[in-house]
Amino acid sequence: MAGTEPTDLLDLMTTLRARREPYALATVVETEGSASARPGAKALIGRDGTLLAGWVGGGCAESAVRETALDCLRSGEPRVIGLDLNDEVLGTGMPCGGSMRVFVEPVLPRPTLWILGHGRVAETLSRFAATLGFRVVVDDAPAPDPARFPDAEEIIGDDYDYARLAPEAGDAVVIATQHKGDHLSAARALRSPAGYVAIVASRKRAGLVLDHLRAEGFDEAALARIRAPAGLDLGARTPEEIALSVASEIVMLRRGGSGGPLRAAAAERGEARPAAARRHADAPA
Repeated sequence: MAGTEPTDLLDLMTTLRARREPYALATVVETEGSASARPGAKALIGRDGTLLAGWVGGGCAESAVRETALDCLRSGEPRVIGLDLNDEVLGTGMPCGGSMRVFVEPVLPRPTLWILGHGRVAETLSRFAATLGFRVVVDDAPAPDPARFPDAEEIIGDDYDYARLAPEAGDAVVIATQHKGDHLSAARALRSPAGYVAIVASRKRAGLVLDHLRAEGFDEAALARIRAPAGLDLGARTPEEIALSVASEIVMLRRGGSGGPLRAAAAERGEARPAAARRHADAPA
């Protein structure tokens, strides 16, 4: 691993991205003393903690970096760690000499929004999702018109039993077909690790789908994963407004928001009003 060239790392990063496999990139940013690695040294760590390529030091540092990489992949947040290579108790477990700081950055695949169906809600949602950084896949039979989904990276038109619906953890599935195949797609979505599953339909239609899923053996905990009706309560009426409410709910759940007004959330945290808001409130009538 020590002889891995930068081009090899870039090639592997490109391959992992194409496979949509998460990994962590560790970069030595500072060293002191007799640390074996030098600033700029890099390594790639796989989703299971395996050192895939590169080198950031020997056994003194590698295990600590790999452990940190797993933490970063779970949290989605980068970290800078300091390694004391002199202290066998408080440091990295073996006195090697010197110290180093390593920046560990998780590289996660873009989440995919699977849109099942067509129509203005689906088309608008595709545009919103692409703007928000999602990879958009439209799965609808018969084949949808690509011109109506210019932002979709993949369009599937022959998947009548939704066998190609394969969301991963962190992906979102929005069922907007409103036909008898809804229960098939919903069942497949529930059997996946998708982080968001929603049905764009009337309460009556959504209730029929849920009843069918119950009859197929899904328990209430599984059914609770389905957002039906989909979206936040924005008072939406038009297809574009409905798409906005669905996109807002996806962002809210992905980022851990409450869905309430920011002003109320700030008040609960005891935060002062922004200066611009104070100036507006204090301005003479």
